[in-house]
Amino acid sequence: MARIALRNVRALGRHGADPGERQHEQPFDIDLTVELDTTAAERSDELSDTLDYAALHRRLVTVVGNTSFALIERLARALLDAVFEDERVVFAELTIAKPEILAGATPSVTLERRR
Repeated sequence: MARIALRNVRALGRHGADPGERQHEQPFDIDLTVELDTTAAERSDELSDTLDYAALHRRLVTVVGNTSFALIERLARALLDAVFEDERVVFAELTIAKPEILAGATPSVTLERRR
């Protein structure tokens, strides 16, 4: 098994429980670590045998931008659902942070899932 990480993914979306938060896009920062078997890719040197980081990045940004939830916990779940669309993923840990929402503090939520 190998761990593949995407760090500091910045996505814009309309999520929040407070009045007005969903009226305008705001930034969300995502850190993701996935675990999968990369044995085939280690031998073949073919992108199709592993996780395409660029495609995964696009998927995360799309989920944040095309959904709207009150809670970042719910957004984190939707992001994990998208990650696990790839059947090769056996474990994922995702942290989503909401910078610029609290003066001097950045709230975040971390979820883990294992197949």
